[in-house]
Amino acid sequence: MEVLYSKIQGQGEPLIILHGLLGMSDNWKTLANKFAENYEVHLIDQRNHGRSFHSDNFDYEVMVEDLSNYIDFHQFSRVNLIGHSMGGKVAMLFAVTHPEKMNKLIVADIGPKFYPRHHDVIFEGLSAIDFSKQKTRGAVEEVLKKYISDWGIRQFLLKNVYWKTKEQLAFRFNLEGLIENIDEIGAPLPSLSVFEGDTLFLKGENSGYIADSDISLITAHFPKATVKTVKKAGHWLHAENPNDFYSYVVSFLNE
Repeated sequence: MEVLYSKIQGQGEPLIILHGLLGMSDNWKTLANKFAENYEVHLIDQRNHGRSFHSDNFDYEVMVEDLSNYIDFHQFSRVNLIGHSMGGKVAMLFAVTHPEKMNKLIVADIGPKFYPRHHDVIFEGLSAIDFSKQKTRGAVEEVLKKYISDWGIRQFLLKNVYWKTKEQLAFRFNLEGLIENIDEIGAPLPSLSVFEGDTLFLKGENSGYIADSDISLITAHFPKATVKTVKKAGHWLHAENPNDFYSYVVSFLNE
């Protein structure tokens, strides 16, 4: 059994954080430092991301299994769980299938519904990079610029570029594996699955991922769910407004 890579800091109840698609544990460093004042924070790299193992198998069921194995490996009885975007989908499915391992659930800017594919341009840009030709981060960004105009998204993606050898750059994520399984990313939570525990959904004020019309589906799956809006933030709400994100999470965990 391969165990997911993680960064662990702080002491107290375990708080596990799951990043989104093409992300990694490093994206949560700033918030993790604050959470670590009161919790044992586990920043996880999910399979095919960051420093965790690569695999041809990639769907929410196997990612839930990875998380369950991780929790068993660390001998936790119950955990608090934060998941953003794709990580939120993993967290929701984990909560409904392993409620006995759950304390509180926080889902960041994603709902239990089906989402159509919408990352194609990003994957086109990433696929256009040839590390035998693009020898610097600057050169990689120049290629990405042709596909992705948003500077913030480019910087987010460039965090995944690292020196595999002294001369050779590479991606940390498993690009081929992700492209092959991209249709899995939008999968909905199985119908009639329910988590009865305390749940907080946080949505970005400027993000369209959770609409008002989604609230009834959220409460059908998560009867105790509260939905809060993080102001002045889009889909990357934890990075765009970390202070409000932190406040909402901590007051929920302390209830």
